[in-house]
Amino acid sequence: MNPLGNLPIFLSVLRHVEQKRRRLVLMRELLFALAFMLLFLWLGASLLSWLGLRQESVSIAGGIILFIIALRLIFPQPGGVLGLPAGDEPFIVPLAIPLISGPSLLAALILFANQAPDRMLDWTAASVIAWGITATVLMFSNVFLRALGQRGLNAIERLMGMILVMISVQMFLDGIMAYMEQAGQA
Repeated sequence: MNPLGNLPIFLSVLRHVEQKRRRLVLMRELLFALAFMLLFLWLGASLLSWLGLRQESVSIAGGIILFIIALRLIFPQPGGVLGLPAGDEPFIVPLAIPLISGPSLLAALILFANQAPDRMLDWTAASVIAWGITATVLMFSNVFLRALGQRGLNAIERLMGMILVMISVQMFLDGIMAYMEQAGQA
């Protein structure tokens, strides 16, 4: 989880949502992210198996989605990062998933649950605490916006776009490498 790194993206995505709704939208997305985190912690391996998916596909898909978002941060378009008309709001993608509950986090939660199933309460508590810290940082995003100003936000948005390109490519490559390792063992 990277609330400070995601802050410019959240501010950019929510820029066109009216001020009164912004906090509600953010809280809704945070709650969806928490639900997905706990779902993957408790049922992740079973869910992926039921869908016929492997953890590698989650990483590859997340990398592709983040890459597209990153390009839109670097090369802004009318309608912001998501291309939504002014006043429209995001729903689950990309805020809840993959920015708060990204493929790496979900894969880590599945890994923790598989490696130490007797510590599920510890993993749950750690997940909720990490989510709480992220929620706190993101809920105070207006403080950061006032401190940075619009020009500062635009500069950080493009910088974060560049960093997200690198992260997304790494996620994609990690997924490909894990897939190749699995294919080599078969």
